[in-house]
Amino acid sequence: MSALAGFVRSHLASSQVARVIYGAIIGLALVVALEAHPPPAGAVVASLLGTSVAVALAELYSETLGTEVRTRTRVGAERRHAIREDMVAVAFGVSFPAVFFVLAAAGATDVDTAFDLAKWSGLGVIGFYGFCAARLSGTGLTMALFKGGAAALIGAFLIALKALLH
Repeated sequence: MSALAGFVRSHLASSQVARVIYGAIIGLALVVALEAHPPPAGAVVASLLGTSVAVALAELYSETLGTEVRTRTRVGAERRHAIREDMVAVAFGVSFPAVFFVLAAAGATDVDTAFDLAKWSGLGVIGFYGFCAARLSGTGLTMALFKGGAAALIGAFLIALKALLH
């Protein structure tokens, strides 16, 4: 098994999958909102990275507080490590679309194309995870494709809502 396949298999078995999806939905929502009055590519990168830091810190704060309230003890080293991993995963999910705007800022593409790539890749990530979850839980291919498509409808809803409002 290749290193990449091993990483993907390990990742899909981790709790970070939920955090990446959560972050991807936030990133997609931000991209869709910014597209209405598109700022320069660098501003979109800064917005996505700033949002990823804010959401990651919110993850840290809420998970730490929630754990301490629930357990009535301070968060131990093992749980702190898990919370940090979740922070990184959600930050990755939020900030992933920034890569397309970095390319636009570098002149490799235009901002409109970066928005299109960011929206559709976000939709693809959400659908891909839905498909993987279905397949890994033993669902047949046809139903897994349906479930992946249903998950992608979350992103499609955001895109459609923006189109209807503007």
